[in-house]
Amino acid sequence: MNYTIHQLRIFLKVVQTQSITKASEELFMTQPAVSIQLKNLQQQFDIPLTEVVGRKLYITEFGHEVAKIAERVIQEVESINYKTHAFQGMLTGKLHVSSASTGKYVIPYFLSGFLEKHTEIDLVLDVTNKSRVVESLKNNEIDFALVSVLPDKLHVEEEVLIANKLFLMGSESTRNEAKPLIYREAGSATRVAMEHYFETHVGKHRKRMELTSNEAVKQAVIAGIGYSIMPLIGVHNELLNEEIHIIPTPELPIQTDWRLVWLSGKKLSPVSQAFLDYIREGKHHIIQKHFSWYLKY
Repeated sequence: MNYTIHQLRIFLKVVQTQSITKASEELFMTQPAVSIQLKNLQQQFDIPLTEVVGRKLYITEFGHEVAKIAERVIQEVESINYKTHAFQGMLTGKLHVSSASTGKYVIPYFLSGFLEKHTEIDLVLDVTNKSRVVESLKNNEIDFALVSVLPDKLHVEEEVLIANKLFLMGSESTRNEAKPLIYREAGSATRVAMEHYFETHVGKHRKRMELTSNEAVKQAVIAGIGYSIMPLIGVHNELLNEEIHIIPTPELPIQTDWRLVWLSGKKLSPVSQAFLDYIREGKHHIIQKHFSWYLKY
């Protein structure tokens, strides 16, 4: 057999995207070039790797098995490259992290010192909602995910970083008024926590407003449109400037933990392992340096 690492990379991307078009876009290749390489790989096997049904591409059971092996092969090849640079005194490669949207107030502080120390490392950081983060983790598209709630039905390992505290908040103008509740979109961990709190403590509320980002909710609260249960981590300056106020409420704050998670059994690349070691050794210093204000609440 004469298949190449290049062909295996292309096939793995086709499996991940379930589409030659999407694979070509992500690989910065033309569709014909991807199709040719896929055909050349297929010619090495007597059993089909893919099949087309109703103009839709499907990966066969055999194709999925080959993809699993291809992924391990590519990881080993990358490990050789990393080891080579390590022996030369350098740590190079990519670090892929996906973070729940509110995690953007957390993860940069745990990354900055590591990236300063290893200048040859490229960071790919995707900040999105919890559902997309979990999907990326499930598909093994990333090295680590930053979440405040452990994903269901996924076996993961974790490293806890810092507490996630959710308070009921409003502006000065809403503190003594009956204003509507402002919710995050479906799929947000904050939305789930907020719904659970009100349903178990004061009965179900009709959602008067639903916004798709923590920043949008924050600006609506500042404008006096309504109240919301919000992560404390994202309103430091607004609390200092008294644009937002914490409203004392029974059994609040809701507290979870921001945690770095990765798939159980995943073979971490040298870059990923180095980052995890950096976190484990330095997280208490990072928290004291950047989040001392947060620990007071």
